[in-house]
Formats: sequence, structure tokens, C-alpha cells
Amino acid sequence: MTVLVTGAAGFIGFSVCERLLGAGIRVIGIDCLNDYYDPALKAARRARLEAFPDFSFRRLDIAKDDLPSCIPAHDQKDITEILHFAAQAGVRHSMEVPLTFADANVRGQVALLELARRLPALRHMVYASSSSVYGRNSALPFRETDRVDQPGSFYAVSKRTGELAADCYHHLYGLPLTGLRFFTVYGPWGRPDMAYYKFARAILRDEPVTLYEGNALSRDFTFVTDVVDAICKIMDVPPSGESRLINIGNNTPEPVSRMVALLETLLGKKAHIRLTKRPQADVEYTWASIDKVQRLIDWAPTTDLPAGLESFARWFQDYEARVSAK
Repeated sequence: MTVLVTGAAGFIGFSVCERLLGAGIRVIGIDCLNDYYDPALKAARRARLEAFPDFSFRRLDIAKDDLPSCIPAHDQKDITEILHFAAQAGVRHSMEVPLTFADANVRGQVALLELARRLPALRHMVYASSSSVYGRNSALPFRETDRVDQPGSFYAVSKRTGELAADCYHHLYGLPLTGLRFFTVYGPWGRPDMAYYKFARAILRDEPVTLYEGNALSRDFTFVTDVVDAICKIMDVPPSGESRLINIGNNTPEPVSRMVALLETLLGKKAHIRLTKRPQADVEYTWASIDKVQRLIDWAPTTDLPAGLESFARWFQDYEARVSAK
């Protein structure tokens, strides 16, 4: 069994690689190691993975490099699963550089689908989508059967386009494909561009924490270990006769203000709150229905927000101290 993981130095990709390698599974990791956020964090993740003998890494840009010519033929024959997490992230960032998102998230998705249909031993390709595809929907919780034709950001457009491309490739080539709509994944080794990480850093450094006005802003925060559990189980259950889409969320929306209050307690410092108007690209709330994934793999998240943030805060303070000491 050999698993190809794209975005292997990213948050979710790294976390899944570590789980697979710990189980003795061979992993080929791909990442372009761009500088959207601190490359040192990506390098630290990569270093942890390279301590495993069954891990091999290739620095590739999936949207620009010719994957079949960059991955040795003997590896291509061995790949049984693809876990595709490489993407350009950032809802508000997509308003600034939409063409970057078209390249990474649309062209990159097609490049992986083109590779997948040529792999002789492939059993399943699982790829990352996003709760952002639900866009301006108002009915809660968000269900996989909801319409997704009113995106609220270009990031959502790029992710929904990736889903449509996957459905087309299943129709044309019979590829076994599952798209996972992730809901606000957080935890140790997380992304510095995400709100919980930025808030923790601002609190620790006595810098302003920017919150959006109003009390309704909430997110379905989903702890990374729960997410990895779901990914690994779904990987072993390829679909039959469909291109599948599945929500991966905590099914428990929490006010963002509560997340800040918990971080204040865990870090032992008060946040200096600065209120601002919510941007058009940011939806007011997210909430995942997880009925489908529960039926498929009997999965449910086990980590609530206080426990998850406590785990993140321990890692965050240790990581920040090590970075400061260098």
C-alpha cells in the first residue's frame, strides 16, 4: 500500500501523513512549499515526516509541473490511494489574487485527476473541498444535498469547480472519488492564517484581536485529530458508482467570541478586542450536518472546543518559544 499525499507539508496533509506513517504505511509526499504563510512551519512539519523511513518527499507545484514525468514510473505503479490536500487557502485572500486560486485549486485539481486516471493500482482518490461551497445558504445545518450555486467568495468558486471536475472525471473514466467538505479545522501544527491561530498570537503578543461586529458569528470548529480519523476511515471505503461528497465537521457551531474567551483563559492573558465590519466574503455561520459520514463509517467527532483549544495552546506556546529562542 502506497499513498500519495499532496500538500504534505500543510496542516491537514502533514497530520494525515504522520498518522499513516505511524501505522507503517508508505507515503509519497508532494508540496510546493510556497510562502503564503511562514515556510519555517512547513519545513518543521516536513522534518518530522522525514524522520519516518517510509516517507519520501518531492517538491512539486501541482498546477505547473508535469506530475507523470516528475513521479517515477515504479512509484506510479505502486500508488493505491491519493489524498489530495494541496490548495491555495484563504477566503479573503481569494479576493486579492483570484488567478492564484484558479491555478492552484482548479488547474491543480485537474492535474491530480489526470494523474489518477493513469495509475494502474489506484483504489480511491480523496480530495479536500470546503464548507465555503455552501456560500450564501441560510438553511442550517448545511447538508450535502443543499444547493451550492451561490458562492460567497472566489475561494468557494474554486473549490466548487474542483468538485464539478471530479464528478466529470468519475462520469468519463469511472474514477473512485470522494470530496470532503471540511469545516474550520484547527489544532496543533495549524495554519497561521486562520483566526484561532492569529488570535492566539495576538493575545500572546498584546496585539489587537480583530472581531467582526455582532453576536451571530459562529463556526463549526473541527479538531484535526477527529478530521484525520475520518479521512483514514473514508480512504478505506471507496465509493461505488458515484462521485461522493461528504461533510467533515463537528456538528456543533460555536460563537467566535467564545473561542477568544477560551484562548484568553488558556494563554493567561486578556485579548485587546477591536471590532470591525464583517467582510462580504466571510459568511456569518457554518454548521455541518454529519448524518452522511456517520452512516458511511460510523464516525463522530470526540473533541469539544475547550479540549481542542487546550491541545492547540500547549503546542502553540511551545512552538512560539522555540521559534523565539532561535
